[in-house]
Parts: sequence; C-alpha cells; structure tokens
Amino acid sequence: MMMERTLRLKALLFVTGLIGVGIGGAILFVPAEFHATSGIVVGSNENLLSEMRAAGGALLACALIVLAGAFVSLLTFTALLLSTVLYLSYGASRLVSMFVDGLPSSNLMAVTVFELGVGLVCALALATRKPSANPDGNATA
Repeated sequence: MMMERTLRLKALLFVTGLIGVGIGGAILFVPAEFHATSGIVVGSNENLLSEMRAAGGALLACALIVLAGAFVSLLTFTALLLSTVLYLSYGASRLVSMFVDGLPSSNLMAVTVFELGVGLVCALALATRKPSANPDGNATA
C-alpha cells in the first residue's frame, strides 16, 4: 500500500514536472509561437519578450525541481509543495484576470480549469501525504 502510494506520488510529480518543463521551455525559447497557439500576438516588442522569457525561465526552473522530486526522495515534499503552489497560483491568477480584465478565449479558460484541477490534485496529495522517517527515527515533512 505504501509503495503504491509512493509510486502514484512520483508519477504525479513526473507528469506535472514534465508539463511545466514543456510549457516553461516553450515560453523561454519560443514565446511568440507558444502564445500564438492561444491566439495571442506577441510581435517583436523586446520588453514584452524579455518579460515572457523571464517568466518562462522561472517556470522551467521550478518544473525541473518538481521533476527531480519524482526521482530524489529528499526533494519529494518540496517538489509536491512547489507543484501545488505553481498550478494553483497560475489558475487563481487567471481567475483574477477574468474578473478584472474579462473573459479570455475558450482555450485559456480550459487551461484555467486544467491548472486548478492539477493544483487541487497536488494539494490533495500534499494533504494526505504521510511523513517519512529519517534513519534517526525523527519524522520529516
């Protein structure tokens, strides 16, 4: 039972990390093309591209930590917490934008639902995670 739970958690981190690596990498390296898939025209504004690439790089770095948590047990809790915060904050920020700026395309609304769904799955995994014990017998988070 514990092994099955651990495998599910590692799979969750692997999948959420892989998604983040793909999206973060796309925003960092091909931001105009990535955003064009949602109907967003970026153009050649260097300032806007700089802001987008910076956010893409940060997302990529976070996603690499999440992905590492699928393989390195010492990073599992941190990776799960990071994945939860990352996906829920993206989804919640999009909701704020909907209230402040109006409704985006149906594609971006679907992305919002996806991000909130993934974030909630991560939050559930975080809330139901059992602390593991160190070799000295003390529990870790």
